Amino acid sequence: MFLKRSLLKAIGPGILFASTAIGVSHLVQSTRAGADYSFGLLLAIVLANILKYPFFEYCSRYANATKTSLIDGYQKIGKWMLVLYFLITISTMFFVTAAVGMVTSGFMENLLGIKTPMLMTSVVFVLCLLILLIGKYSILDSLIKIIGAVLLFSTLLAFFLTLNHGSANPQVLSLPVDFWTNKKDIGFLIALMGWMPTAIDLSTWNSLWTLERIKQTNYSPTMKETLFDFNFGYIISAVLSICFVTLGAYIMYGSGTPISNNKAEFANDVVNLYSSTIGNWSYIIIAVAAFSI
Repeated sequence: MFLKRSLLKAIGPGILFASTAIGVSHLVQSTRAGADYSFGLLLAIVLANILKYPFFEYCSRYANATKTSLIDGYQKIGKWMLVLYFLITISTMFFVTAAVGMVTSGFMENLLGIKTPMLMTSVVFVLCLLILLIGKYSILDSLIKIIGAVLLFSTLLAFFLTLNHGSANPQVLSLPVDFWTNKKDIGFLIALMGWMPTAIDLSTWNSLWTLERIKQTNYSPTMKETLFDFNFGYIISAVLSICFVTLGAYIMYGSGTPISNNKAEFANDVVNLYSSTIGNWSYIIIAVAAFSI
């Protein structure tokens, strides 16, 4: 019983990492990979998850062993390292935040039926800001566990319903003949693997969350408990990336339905196409899964 309670105190950062990773890279990119290439890019997704694992795992390990964040570790290397990390972060944060905000607001529009993009985007950012300002890590940790549970079970339900429904078109494991000479295809592959499960520079976040969890619970977990928490979240993220590829392949590949290049529009198309294929009764399941991400 003691071990179980101590493990529960350690669980949190890994789930937060999984929920952060599962977003545009999974719902939009993984689903589009399945929709455009069937299972042709499945190996690329699996490889990205495997090859990036040591870098993300190290951050949890470092935080547990030193009780400091990876950013503190960068500072020990030298000021130039902090400046480099700052420049990398500042060069991508606005684009990433805008993209995630647009997609999330698109899901909210789809779920609530309110067609006001700017209003929905503003609501999303205000809600996130209030959560962090008022509740800080404690509220974020509690909310993300609820959202993560909804995400996991609703996505798995959609996945198994789709498998049961079957594929409307034959699936392929190989890529198109001209894939490696097509700049658009290569660009998509780079983006897919670059953000699967998320960008490497976001690994510092996990070390910060590990330290915040220790402060929240006043419990210093063992290395084994910290790594269990991280591995649990990472495995969930990897499994769901495969689920979304399968959903895209089974429902959208070869369907003849035009695929929008706009991430928010594509996300809405995904929800509508899933519900129309599986059944209108499944609309709320798909919509909740999409918005939860």
